[in-house]
Amino acid sequence: MNFSSSLQGQHVVVVGGTSGIGRAVVRAAQTAGAKVTALGRGSGIACDVTDPDSVNQAFARLGPVDHLVITAGARVGSPSLAQLTDAELALTYEVKLFGALRAIRFALPKLAPQASVTLTSGLLSRKPSAGGLLKGSVNAAIEAAARQLAKELAPRRVNVVSPGVVDTELWSGSTREATLARIGAGLPVGRVGLPHELAQAYVLAMANGFMTGAVIDVDGGGLL
Repeated sequence: MNFSSSLQGQHVVVVGGTSGIGRAVVRAAQTAGAKVTALGRGSGIACDVTDPDSVNQAFARLGPVDHLVITAGARVGSPSLAQLTDAELALTYEVKLFGALRAIRFALPKLAPQASVTLTSGLLSRKPSAGGLLKGSVNAAIEAAARQLAKELAPRRVNVVSPGVVDTELWSGSTREATLARIGAGLPVGRVGLPHELAQAYVLAMANGFMTGAVIDVDGGGLL
């Protein structure tokens, strides 16, 4: 596939496109020839996925949409069940799962007949770990929802990109570099991922017209 022009002239909307992986998807889609609209709290078209009115108003301002990408997620830690608060639980699901479904629902009138939707999960959906309950469960829910929507919204396509550990601004603090180096050393590829490497998977999901109901793992071998 020629990624340099694979989305030529198409309209891509990225919810969560103002930072991290989402921002990298915006750049990759533009490089592939797309017209891109980034939606987020800090974008030109503001969109708070926890607020139905905000989402509705954002999509009301848009024309036809060929591809919808959702990378928005809540900034939460990895608490054990005993430490998990109701606020953390509600925020995680409200942003990542309910927010994604809300965005798709309001986007439906604008989605082209052959449009694609690409959601974001994470390797904890299928790699249990201590402290992984919150993120693992919401990511598993995203993957299950995508498979259902791939049937319900057909012939529109619905896929998921599942990142491993990626070097974005979500990682901060004085031990950031040491932590990422330690995690990377435990992966088969020997390092953590970079945002532009994840963005390539989203472009693939958008551009490949025969892919739907799929989960694309880009995790450096983290599931192995």
